[in-house]
Amino acid sequence: MGLIIAGDRSGVGKTTVTLGILAYLAAQNRRVQSFKVGPDYIDPMFHTAVTGLPCRNLDLVLTSPHYVQDCFQRHAQNAEWVIIEGVMGLFDGIYHPEPAASRNDYGSTAHIAIILNLPVLLVLNCSSLSTSIAAIAYGYVNLDPQVNIVGVILNQVASDRHLELLTTALKSINLPILGVLRRNAAVAIPDRHLGLVPSSELANISHVFAQLADLAKTSFNWDRLFPLIRQKSATNKATPSLYQQQQSASVRIGVARDRAFNFYYQDNLDLLTQLGAELVFWSPLQDRDIPDRLQGLYFGGGFPEVFAQQLADNKSILQQLKQVIRTNLPTYAECGGLMYLCEQLIDLQSQTWSMVGIIPSTVTMQAKLTLGYRQAIALQNSSVVTAQQTITGHEFHRSQLIAHSKHPQWQLQGVHKSSMASAEGWNIQQVHASYLHLHWGVSTALARRFIQSCRNYQTSLY
Repeated sequence: MGLIIAGDRSGVGKTTVTLGILAYLAAQNRRVQSFKVGPDYIDPMFHTAVTGLPCRNLDLVLTSPHYVQDCFQRHAQNAEWVIIEGVMGLFDGIYHPEPAASRNDYGSTAHIAIILNLPVLLVLNCSSLSTSIAAIAYGYVNLDPQVNIVGVILNQVASDRHLELLTTALKSINLPILGVLRRNAAVAIPDRHLGLVPSSELANISHVFAQLADLAKTSFNWDRLFPLIRQKSATNKATPSLYQQQQSASVRIGVARDRAFNFYYQDNLDLLTQLGAELVFWSPLQDRDIPDRLQGLYFGGGFPEVFAQQLADNKSILQQLKQVIRTNLPTYAECGGLMYLCEQLIDLQSQTWSMVGIIPSTVTMQAKLTLGYRQAIALQNSSVVTAQQTITGHEFHRSQLIAHSKHPQWQLQGVHKSSMASAEGWNIQQVHASYLHLHWGVSTALARRFIQSCRNYQTSLY
């Protein structure tokens, strides 16, 4: 069993509710496994920080129904408590026209609930509502009979009188209230241009989690919640790998991971390890030398624009990276990694900073958010993909390159050809750099090809 925390819309408070539940459960010294619906990086960082276990993304668009089911079963079976945080509103997904998967809410939280056969706890923002809350809740409960909504959490409740009106209204549709958060009770977590400030940047994160645990203890009906989130029998045994472990010698891949680069799907890292890679984590912010004997580099997304000055000041790392990448060291860079490999970065204060200088372009921040799933066709071979290979990825950024490659890596369009096509990405000196975030779980050929490219790398530098 497990419980999905969903919202009636984005910004309703489901992350606060989820973190409160996770913090309270973690305080009981129990093994808590969390999941996040959709292509999110920041919320899973908070989950991982509070539970101590890597949060797993469940994304039907980037992977597949089979992968989502397998991922959930493998990681939930060793936990005592299981919580899934939804994405956007309960039924917000994308249109999928193929007959075998035809849905208007493909990939939504509701779709995940159906595929995993799990109950849903609906978080409702009660601000400026009283009796009308029943109509909203009734609509959510009855829109799709396959979705089992077992109760609601009332958020932004203003007073005892307000709660009385809400309670009376919900009795008319026989929907249990499993928690109440008062208007002034929420714990504030700061945010910025791409969402919440990551947990690694918050000096008081332990205090925040303690506040959330206290809030959850007194605000939720735990007698009703415990049976929903408790695993009937945790095996406490090592789970079998989804992929057969390769027996060939490992390759050393340097993974940039710090406050500037922290957008990684844990499944991607696990897959590389399972296929024979030795992952060496290092910091472009703090380290003065790159790891030795590397056969590949992996730069995830993150916030290089926030730490641009610190990255630029670490000239030793910039010089070493430029030198070693020019020896055709296989390098994979997503979004923030792409930005870091450019010649210059213009930050949020319009200041210009020197970066690695492999990609002959300047990247600048902009007001417009580029967001959405993309179908991508590889226009040429790279260290990760083969020409004409088609995959699905996700874009999420507020920056753009001033100059674009004359030989781009990808032809992009919205999933199911829902938007105009555009070219994007760089392929230069064994560097595969793009704004596109990829989940390698359902396309293991990407990880296999990258590892093979790393194995083939030979240089006299090491």
